[in-house]
Amino acid sequence: MKIKHKILTYISISVIPIVAVTFVLIYILFSGYREEEFQQQQNTKIIATVKLIEQFKDQSAKISYLLDEQDINDFYDEKLLIFNENKEEIFTSLDDLDIYKVKPLINNLSSENSWIETKEGEYDLIGVYIERNGEVYYAISKAFDASGYTKLEFLRNILILTFLLITIAIVVVSIYISRMIANPITELASKINNYELDKENNLPILLNTSTIELNTLSTRFNELLIHTNDVFKFQKHTINHISHQLKTPITILVTELEKIQDQTNEIEIQQKINLQKIKAQSLGNIINVLLEISKIDSGQNIKNKKRRVDELLYDCINELNIIYPDFIFDVNYSPMNFEEKYLMVEMNPILLKQAFSNLLSNAISYSSKKNADIFIEITSENQLTIQFTNSGDSITNEEEKFLFKHFFRGQNSLNKSGQGLGLILTKRIIELHNASIYYSRKEGLNVFEIKFPLS
Repeated sequence: MKIKHKILTYISISVIPIVAVTFVLIYILFSGYREEEFQQQQNTKIIATVKLIEQFKDQSAKISYLLDEQDINDFYDEKLLIFNENKEEIFTSLDDLDIYKVKPLINNLSSENSWIETKEGEYDLIGVYIERNGEVYYAISKAFDASGYTKLEFLRNILILTFLLITIAIVVVSIYISRMIANPITELASKINNYELDKENNLPILLNTSTIELNTLSTRFNELLIHTNDVFKFQKHTINHISHQLKTPITILVTELEKIQDQTNEIEIQQKINLQKIKAQSLGNIINVLLEISKIDSGQNIKNKKRRVDELLYDCINELNIIYPDFIFDVNYSPMNFEEKYLMVEMNPILLKQAFSNLLSNAISYSSKKNADIFIEITSENQLTIQFTNSGDSITNEEEKFLFKHFFRGQNSLNKSGQGLGLILTKRIIELHNASIYYSRKEGLNVFEIKFPLS
């Protein structure tokens, strides 16, 4: 069953029976009120008749005539009987209406049981025990409440008509509410069905609704889609990452080994073999990086370790200095004196080392000089900033928008090897550490800045 049909059904079966029960209770209460009010009118007429009897004594016919003239106390169809202390009939009204329970009523009336009420068909029948001026009277009144039943019938018709109108209104309102609630959900389901994960520049899924819960659902779902889309794109370009990170180094390694075959100097051969050994080890590190990212993307819980970030940075510099001994990295701290805890970062050493290596290699490749600066700054108690700065040609403002996109290659990299995948991998690693990476240009300098949270 569709959600809008469920909402319509639930509202209808919840509200309509409540309305029906309410109207039935109103009808029952009014019916009881009519009966009570009419019986009090009967009792009032009995008291008035007894007063006349006391006044005219044995003139029963005259009393009947007088009462018949008093229209104010007259009922549509009635019979009134009054008996003395000896239960002898001393008054009867002029009506021809029969009362079938006279003797049982009189016998049950007493000073302890002065009021009896019952019904004969639609007629209200009451028996009353009365003591006045030392005299005892037994009275029985049977009458049809024409006015009361007319009002009761009118009320019943009004309640039925009102119930039908309310039922129609409830159904209409339920349909409106169900559509108002279900349409955004249906819209969300439709947009999800048409959402293509492999499509570039997907627009966020927006709902035309003012419902806070649905907007929250839409927002959270967009966040999930963005994360899923990022993971999907990263997996989609895994082969390209492998090509960029493995194919080129392997090709260089093979070429270098071929050159070693032509060498005759044993010392040079040993040096070059050691160098290629280091490069081969770096390939293993790259493979470990890709495996770590795959584990994280698949939802595996990878435990991070707290470690001094500058120590990891120095490890990367030392490894690169073996390959590029002439290049100098100048590491600066700001402030000069600070507690060691401000350098401790929750990290995955394998991943973060690869990110640092990519940025350091980038500085080597694009620097116009044989040096680059690294600034480690404690910007606050909750943030650590690391800047990688090198001189050289910068990218344009337009190119900067695509710097961390797949396959981006700026004008300053035309004569450089690579496929434009190193920075996207670096950005992915930095984000996995809940950190941020930014690029900026400063007077002929290229600056990459990483901000780590410390809390």
